[in-house]
Amino acid sequence: MSTTVITEKVPFIIGPYSQAVISGNLVFAGGQIAMNPKTGDMEGTTVLQQTHRVCMNLEIVLKEAGSSLDNAVKTVCYLTNMDDYYAFNEVYEHYFKNKPARSCVAVSSLPKGALVEIDVVAELNK
Repeated sequence: MSTTVITEKVPFIIGPYSQAVISGNLVFAGGQIAMNPKTGDMEGTTVLQQTHRVCMNLEIVLKEAGSSLDNAVKTVCYLTNMDDYYAFNEVYEHYFKNKPARSCVAVSSLPKGALVEIDVVAELNK
């Protein structure tokens, strides 16, 4: 049995999916883009700025689910330009200190013109 996680502390989802789902001891956080939680507008014009907002949004969702970025075991990262890969990593490693398994792929576009999106699988807090 799974539990859906919904919080108003991050921007409302813009598609037919959940912000996160808890199944067993794992939290599956849906992809976050750099939407400001208060305004719903995109935040930042560079991959550095947007990655910070994405990670802050993920921190909020995981906390609401009873987890944290420190408990991340897998991420999937989507970049609209692989030339941003190294700049993206500068911010990413600040938030994901435990170095979870990761995939990072280039995509042609993301919702709302975002430059980056990340989804996370994390263990629940013990």
